[in-house]
Amino acid sequence: MVFALRTVDLKVIAEGRVKRLMAIKEMNIIAECVDGRVVVWDPKLGSQLFTAGFFGKPVGIRKPKGTFFEEPLELSLYEALYLAEKGVIKIRDASGQILSVDDLRRIGNKTYQDFDAKYKVYKDLRDRGYIVRPGMKFGSDFSVYRYGPGIDHAPFLVTVYSKDTRLLGIDFVRAGRLANSVRKKWVIATILEGGTIRYFVFSWFRL
Repeated sequence: MVFALRTVDLKVIAEGRVKRLMAIKEMNIIAECVDGRVVVWDPKLGSQLFTAGFFGKPVGIRKPKGTFFEEPLELSLYEALYLAEKGVIKIRDASGQILSVDDLRRIGNKTYQDFDAKYKVYKDLRDRGYIVRPGMKFGSDFSVYRYGPGIDHAPFLVTVYSKDTRLLGIDFVRAGRLANSVRKKWVIATILEGGTIRYFVFSWFRL
């Protein structure tokens, strides 16, 4: 499956976001991981991360408006691992010890079911230039934007399944109807042997 965004547009968007991330790489952003929650306590630095690619969410603000806030920024473990792998942030535990990428993966696997598979999909979508946000309120793993919350609506809801998962017809109907009710396309992401990610897009039509 190829997501419905022109390749040229996607490439330009991805390159721009990478440049913004690299621009804040020298800011020495330190986040803290406590009980599976990762927080950037400095609001100015948190705002920089949010601006660079809609990473995280200001604590206590349901729908952030603008790009700079006076509240700490909470990152999901998917976001935290992605930024740590890129060298954009460092993450310490409650004792002040810097966590390695492997440490973060272990925490992720303890916190979320199928964390490794879901992170692989998260990373792939981010690297393609998309904005990836939690999709829990839509009953999916991720909601995926072309440009970002507040700029456009997320056209895709992505659910990650292992290649061995057996889905029933009712599963497709339930997920498809929900996605259709909020005018989005439901996407199944699965990881094949060898690590290749395959995307399947479903959309409703009237007979």
